[in-house]
Amino acid sequence: MKLFHLSDLHIGKRVNEFSMLEDQEYILKKIINVIDDEKPDAVLIAGDVYDKSVPSAEAVQLFDSFLTDLAKRKLHTFIISGNHDSAERLAFGGRLMELSGVHMSPVYSGEVLPVSLEDENGKVKFYMLPFIKPANVRRFFEEEAIESYTDAVRIAVENMNINTAERNVIVTHQFVTGAERSESEEVSVGGSDNVDAIVFDGFDYVALGHIHSPQNIGSERIRYCGTPLKYSFSEVKHNKSVTVVNLGKKGELEIRTVPLIPKHDMREIKGKYDDIVLKENYEGTDTDDYMHITLTDEDDIPDALGKLRSIYPNLMKIDYDNKRTRSSSSLDVTDNIEQKSPLELFCELYKKQNGQTMSDEQLTFSKQLIESIWEGEK
Repeated sequence: MKLFHLSDLHIGKRVNEFSMLEDQEYILKKIINVIDDEKPDAVLIAGDVYDKSVPSAEAVQLFDSFLTDLAKRKLHTFIISGNHDSAERLAFGGRLMELSGVHMSPVYSGEVLPVSLEDENGKVKFYMLPFIKPANVRRFFEEEAIESYTDAVRIAVENMNINTAERNVIVTHQFVTGAERSESEEVSVGGSDNVDAIVFDGFDYVALGHIHSPQNIGSERIRYCGTPLKYSFSEVKHNKSVTVVNLGKKGELEIRTVPLIPKHDMREIKGKYDDIVLKENYEGTDTDDYMHITLTDEDDIPDALGKLRSIYPNLMKIDYDNKRTRSSSSLDVTDNIEQKSPLELFCELYKKQNGQTMSDEQLTFSKQLIESIWEGEK
């Protein structure tokens, strides 16, 4: 069975105040072209369909058009909500869409019912687990000790009661420990939202969303497909693609990627203003790319942004790298930030700012506040 793995479309996103809607429309059409060439049996969209929980009308219309194109091709589409989506809004009309082969994950209710497809090797069961926090799961399993994101996903998976003798696929949207992150993702400070990969041991393929860089976690069986477009300059070196999954007999898995070429790429260049504006230095390059330019001139260039945009109309960001900027004071970043909890990091910040540690009362209040924020209990 051939599967297409997509995630993190972030339809409606703005990057450095530039709307990406036109680029998204372009890349979604390219994905449809790849689907026509590859003819998969199903498409998996692993969350963050939209960039906001209340998307714009234009964003909704674009996704509606994409879903319509998928439905016309008589393939099955599995869609879950991510942390950027409203689970309730995304699930609206899900039972009607089932008739067209579009399977929308409902709001998590303590039960995840699989959708079964069949090929020459038997059944494949698809489980759709939207983005969940410990509080989302705890309310349905009050007797369980659910303190972490790993606990939450583990309990959710255990209650799926999967048959490991069959082929099983899960589509989910979480931060699995060990994933390489980018600046454009929203993940918690100190790694409190980490999920251990061991919770997915019973699945033949784990279609992950949330992390923007395409990568496997431990083995190719657990994979982030990445975003179809670059959404920050930390992603400049990413090669965006569609992940194509071939499920053979139980235990047989083959994964490859099909490159996605955007309408506008993201590029970074660095140098003196006079060199950058020399025609011989930009002639033959795509000046319509989204650009980040770092000027190394010691003196500021008057209206540098306006002048450079006459050459690079999609210049998103301009910086200076010179003696003045390098000598500017900056905040010290704590060591081992990934290994420390949000509470530990806040305690360090408080001590640095106030010259003393927090009182027991302040510590208790801060702990309760941080837990309510991360777990969505407020």
